Amino acid sequence: MELTHINDQGRARMVDVTEKPKTDRRARAHGKVHMAPETLELVRTGGIKKGDVLAVAQVAGIMAAKRTWELIPMCHPIQLTGIDISFTYEEDGISLVAETRCTGETGVEMEALTAASVASLTIYDMCKAVQRDMEIDEVCLLEKEGGKSGHFVREEMPQGRELIAEGHVLATCISEEKGTRKHPVDALELVVGKGIAGDAHAGNWHRQVSFLGNEAVDRMRERGLDLKAGDFAENVLTEGIDLPQLPVGTLIEAGSATLVVTQIGKTCHNDCEIRRLTGMCVMPTDGIFCIVLKDGTIAAGDRIRAYRA
Repeated sequence: MELTHINDQGRARMVDVTEKPKTDRRARAHGKVHMAPETLELVRTGGIKKGDVLAVAQVAGIMAAKRTWELIPMCHPIQLTGIDISFTYEEDGISLVAETRCTGETGVEMEALTAASVASLTIYDMCKAVQRDMEIDEVCLLEKEGGKSGHFVREEMPQGRELIAEGHVLATCISEEKGTRKHPVDALELVVGKGIAGDAHAGNWHRQVSFLGNEAVDRMRERGLDLKAGDFAENVLTEGIDLPQLPVGTLIEAGSATLVVTQIGKTCHNDCEIRRLTGMCVMPTDGIFCIVLKDGTIAAGDRIRAYRA
């Protein structure tokens, strides 16, 4: 077998990618900093004297991704077209996901891994005056697509992230004006701090995106109703996942977006048309609501995975 990183003299070389075609490439890498609850609360409330921990860590990760080729000897200089890092507060620390993009002959998993590593190290540096026994682990590649090797997806999340449910998206819906029924669209664009782009109910609040299982809708169809996607004001109609059993705080990966469950069910509107016809409505009992943690898109056919907080 030919060793692509070894030259004719048996020494390491940087692989020649001159003849490789340019492709769109994307990679996501994970990292986690374990810390005491007291330290975590200082980060959350802005009590770390060095400043905004996550803001500094995000900038550090972005800068590191751009300089990966200077740090890892055999990496090529990559013209990155996108870098993003998202953070999640957990009971025992802070987890993060770094995403990098480019169009080129090689890359971009090392850039994502470098961003995740340096962002994690920066969190440690910002907090070390408070706690020196923090631990950094779970640094790994989550996903990589583009190039000859094809699409790689890590089948198991890093230790500490337990997969508790899995399903898929049947339909995605929005309503452009409040008071109007939701209707199916090809895909949802999710934005951190806002929710669903173009949806009348978007905003910086705790119910940005609603999910409902088709299994619950089937129970209503058994009552003789002709129900379509969006009739219960759900943004995402799912199948194969028991949504109301997911506790608040559950992390959800749907399509390329990441969300967290903030509410199970809601108070029913007494003037709901479905409730008037049947005497019941499943959205208040079986629907769940989330906020967006990472920008992305969700479309019919996408996989949904739920992880214990």
